[in-house]
Amino acid sequence: MAKFELKLPKMGESVAEATITSWLKEVGETIEMDEPIVEIATDKVDSEVPSEVDGVLVERFFNVDDVVQVGQVIAIIETEGSLPETTKESTDETIEVAPEQAAVQLEQNIVTAKETVTPVISSADRFYSPLVKNIAKQEGISQQELDAITGTGKDGRVTKNDILNYIDNRGNTVNKIAAPAVNETKTVAAKKEEKPVEKTQEIDVVSNAEDEIIEMTRMGKLIAHHMKESIQTSAHVQSFIEADVTKIWNWRNKHKDAFQKREGEKLTFTPIFMEAVAKALREYPMMNISVQGDNKIIKKKNINLGMATALPDGNLIVPVIKNADQLNLVGMAKKVNSLANKARVNKLSPDDIQNGTYTVTNVGSFGSIMGTPIINQPQVGILALGAIRKVPAVIETPEGDFIGIRYKMFLSHSYDHRVVNGALGGMFVKAVKDYLEAWDSNREI
Repeated sequence: MAKFELKLPKMGESVAEATITSWLKEVGETIEMDEPIVEIATDKVDSEVPSEVDGVLVERFFNVDDVVQVGQVIAIIETEGSLPETTKESTDETIEVAPEQAAVQLEQNIVTAKETVTPVISSADRFYSPLVKNIAKQEGISQQELDAITGTGKDGRVTKNDILNYIDNRGNTVNKIAAPAVNETKTVAAKKEEKPVEKTQEIDVVSNAEDEIIEMTRMGKLIAHHMKESIQTSAHVQSFIEADVTKIWNWRNKHKDAFQKREGEKLTFTPIFMEAVAKALREYPMMNISVQGDNKIIKKKNINLGMATALPDGNLIVPVIKNADQLNLVGMAKKVNSLANKARVNKLSPDDIQNGTYTVTNVGSFGSIMGTPIINQPQVGILALGAIRKVPAVIETPEGDFIGIRYKMFLSHSYDHRVVNGALGGMFVKAVKDYLEAWDSNREI
């Protein structure tokens, strides 16, 4: 028998955690390879986590509505025989420790260097999961200490949260079992106390008896957190420009019926706008970047356009068109329609919403003529497309100027002023406008 640790997979560079929404398998059930075990949700997409091996589910470490970090072990699957070398992980080995924790571990080892460490074991009255044992071993918690922890799990089991809470408060309690403290040695709790803790002041809102109190949805809470983090991370600034899209309006009306008959797809304005944005990003590659830390810029090789899409419940999701600059208009239209349809029926996969390098949102679909969108981290720019309006405008010709009816729209460009200055932000959105206004009315599709 061998035990396989099922971990929460990576679901995009900006996704660090997910919420458990439903367990599809109970402890003791047999599982086949690639069979879904648990349903998860992020602020971007709902998905399933499949098993990587055949076996029996012997332990689950999280409950429904628990938030799990990417890479954390969520379940243990017992398999027949031994695991392949690439996936075998002994539950008795010490789990990997972050660099900042390594120093703390070293100091703990100094304190207990002369002590003989006895491995933690389960008994008939007290069961400890492999994860709890690993944490106990890593943090130097003895069998006697672990036995004294009050468990909140099923049948009084010590859960991961129980042992982590004990570790957090370890420095505030008198430890009668551990070795005498060394003056030069600091405990984990003392290390944590040195870090400043940001406190968010909650504003008390008074509600009347007639008011309706509505609980935010899980996705709503995650989106709110994501938006707040973006505002705190990037220095948002906006540039606005108006584009004359009369040529595009007339060209689409001329070709949309034939296109749908030939391709079986609707020809909307979105793929046309996406094509213009992809061209502008090729012209200004420093808009197709991300910021790493405080002093590094990652210049993206691929142009992957995020396409903000409204869901039936009012939330937004951002599927990604990969290598958008390499698609012709037919390919772009098919990709736009496919992702939009999958989003509406909640069928997007994790791959559909990851690795975006720039985002476009259509605020005009709700009647807004312009907007100031929030940057989709870790990108540095987002373009809002306003509603197309029929307006009177001055038309310049070699014979003179005259007033005519034109189709116009505003483009609102939000960008990160830490790395994108006003000149670049303005030139980029001007390039999008120029591509749209230079549309070839005789273009074939």
